[in-house]
Amino acid sequence: MASQRPRSTASSKGKDKKNGAASSIENLAETAPPSDIFPMVLTSATQELFECRADEDVTGDSPYKLLRKEDIVQDMKTRAAVSDFSPIKQVVLDYPEDEMLLVFDRDFTYGQSFYLVLTVEAKERLLRPPELENEEAEEDDSEDYAIPTTPVPQPWVSLGSDREIEDETFTDSRPRLKYKISRIRREFGAPVIFSDRNAVETKDGFMECASYQDKTFSLKEMERGCGTQAIPDVISASTQTQWTYPKNMCTQYEPREFSEEDKENCLQSENLKNFVKSVAVRFELAIQQNEIMDVFFDDWAALSEEDAAFGGKADTYMKEYQSFTDLHHSKERTISHINWHPTIPGVIVAAMTERLSFEERICGSSKLVLNPSLILFWSFSDPINPQLMLECPDDVFSFEFCPSDPNIIVGGCMNGQVVLWDISAHVDRLRGTRGGGGKSMSNNTVVLQGFEDKLESETPVVRYCAVSGIDAGHKAPITDIQWLPEGFEVSRTGIPIENKAGTCVQIVTCAPDCCVMFWDIRVPWTGGQPLEEKKQKTDERPLDNPHGVPNMFKHLDLSWKPLMKVSLPKIDSSGEYSPLKFCLRHNTSDSQVATVYAERSDIPDYSLLRVPSAKNLKPLEDICTKFYVGTEDGELIYTDWKMEKDNDSGRLFSPKPSHRYIIHDGLVNTVRRSPFFEDIILTVGGWTFAIWKEGVMVSPIILSHCSQTRCTKGCWSGSRPGVFFIGKEDGSIEVWDLLEKTHEPSQVQNITTFQITSIKPWIISSKQHLLAVSDHFGTLHILEIPWTLRSPSSNEKQSISKYFDKEVDRLIYVEKRREVRAKEKEEAEAEDLKRRMQPVAQEKSLEQMEEEAQKEYEAYLAMEKVIMKDMGLAED
Repeated sequence: MASQRPRSTASSKGKDKKNGAASSIENLAETAPPSDIFPMVLTSATQELFECRADEDVTGDSPYKLLRKEDIVQDMKTRAAVSDFSPIKQVVLDYPEDEMLLVFDRDFTYGQSFYLVLTVEAKERLLRPPELENEEAEEDDSEDYAIPTTPVPQPWVSLGSDREIEDETFTDSRPRLKYKISRIRREFGAPVIFSDRNAVETKDGFMECASYQDKTFSLKEMERGCGTQAIPDVISASTQTQWTYPKNMCTQYEPREFSEEDKENCLQSENLKNFVKSVAVRFELAIQQNEIMDVFFDDWAALSEEDAAFGGKADTYMKEYQSFTDLHHSKERTISHINWHPTIPGVIVAAMTERLSFEERICGSSKLVLNPSLILFWSFSDPINPQLMLECPDDVFSFEFCPSDPNIIVGGCMNGQVVLWDISAHVDRLRGTRGGGGKSMSNNTVVLQGFEDKLESETPVVRYCAVSGIDAGHKAPITDIQWLPEGFEVSRTGIPIENKAGTCVQIVTCAPDCCVMFWDIRVPWTGGQPLEEKKQKTDERPLDNPHGVPNMFKHLDLSWKPLMKVSLPKIDSSGEYSPLKFCLRHNTSDSQVATVYAERSDIPDYSLLRVPSAKNLKPLEDICTKFYVGTEDGELIYTDWKMEKDNDSGRLFSPKPSHRYIIHDGLVNTVRRSPFFEDIILTVGGWTFAIWKEGVMVSPIILSHCSQTRCTKGCWSGSRPGVFFIGKEDGSIEVWDLLEKTHEPSQVQNITTFQITSIKPWIISSKQHLLAVSDHFGTLHILEIPWTLRSPSSNEKQSISKYFDKEVDRLIYVEKRREVRAKEKEEAEAEDLKRRMQPVAQEKSLEQMEEEAQKEYEAYLAMEKVIMKDMGLAED
């Protein structure tokens, strides 16, 4: 066979330089991952899809693979968050060329088996390394000097012998056979029992394997063809001298300080006095400028706010980021309420209710018992399967996380019961520290295919810890529920008192049964010792817990009663109002709730809390007890939850509301305070919405015109004071920006074809704001809010505040003009009445009228004669 000898030294030198350039790039990559690459792990399915199988399509010698950009984008659209390229979705979309470079990192230089090149410059640098022309020029210039060099062999050049080697190699002509051996899981570790049996009595009991001669292995090898190749041994070596940091011979290690005498001489010297006199004027001028102007204000950031209409920030429409639906639990159901998890990002909770009318619900009551209502926990890491499910005694229309402990959830059911859940045992699953099936696994654990635990892959169902009694609760579906802030609690008479526990312990609910109820989750106080301690003394036997429910709220289960019941009597007639939504004065907004959760590190144990005696608590005078309530008749009332005492009978009763407004032409479905202004309230109902200012009792400061479709939900923006969202019955969302327009929405975007049931914003980071929207069909849509709707201007809050103040001044002016007009109308009516009350002269008879006419005619004739005589037209 042909062989190759080493060629000239110059050619081998070029190869060495090329290898040196490659090794320098590798050494640079080993230090730290550059910003223009992204290490990633590709699953076997992704490698099959893009034909980049490790050690097959890409190897250590040929690690590069060009992927089409449109194939990557299509993969992200098809598999969404499951796609391996989803973490760098925006970078892939912004890549200028049609092909991206994927490199197989066999040595795990950056910690993963692959890395994707994110820039065109890095792609050119890896595919076409620079040929070191400058070094060659320097070597040409140094030929005059006699520098001994070691001869380097020339790279091998093929002359055809490699083809013979390829012809002699064996390749697979068909795919290899794969066998799967499985075993029933319950047989793992089972004992093996051996016994004797008669092979004659049993069919196929034995088989004789007689030896025979196989002609296949008796062939005589006559000739064999093989290919050989001789190449020189190549050794790659490098050496480097130890580099040290140059420094001066004399180094100062300790600071030199003046003595007290030197300090005194320096302070009293003429040079220092002259220096202070020379710079005093400039120093005072600099201090004055710092007082007048903010030296820390970023002018460039303020200028960039006006660039919303240029470049990539011009996109004002919301894009769908993710959607959640379940084929089993969302079928024939609607989403009644949604909430973001306050501490775990990327987790959203939705309450599923049956999509039935009242008659259909009565007829199918047996079916509803077999299919319990659920609350689903969805995560961005798995958009197909819910991570957790809460079992409910009936359909839940409203639920809230506890501000003191995010693992405690309270909900209001359709049958009027209040429910409590504890999900502390499933926090690790929601945080994603477990596997996809929920089993805790380390990185080194390997689970064989077919041997997974099916119980671990199922979504866990959490049973409620406590539920209130049906007789003591609401008589209608609970439509709104909120936690009282941890700064105070309410006594049985509605007086705000101090909360020594420092945790949220009371809940407020409302239902269309014409009342608002206050609930306490602590062990009640009965005559000197808690009720729970009395029960433990009488019955020491522990309670049965077949469902594994935590015993934190066992003292409330089926015996929970409201602390206080506030009725809503009508102002001008008999009867009561039917509340649907309410808004407390000290109700914290979504952004403030997130801050409370982030700052709180200690989680209370509610099983140890007891209701203290009211005599030892201090009443709080600075807590406002008035709140807004929206009714099912479209009314908004402003009332007080503090009870009043009858002087005659001594019984407590609820006072009548101080104000009532009839603005909406349908049931009120939203009463929300602005997260930026505590006295600004947004109400939505019927075909209109309104914005109110607490303290202005004339009318709303902003009232929309009647729209063509009914308004179903509304919410404020979490980052911009002048932006709020209105959900419509046709599946669209109106975005109102008060800085841009006040008479019409700035944009209308169609999200779905079904009615919008709930809207909830959430801020993940300063660069990503999300808006959760649920529809009547049971689908949860997650929208990404664009830059123009999430980035406020530098003085937006002050501008919106001035706009609200101007609207208040307008209402005051209109009210004064109405009073003036009413006063003028009263004066005109009084003048008219006075004129009518004057005596009317008697009517003259016909003879008197003829006589007066005759006298007037005679006087006229006499005057005519005198005039004609004076003119000389008549004689005497």
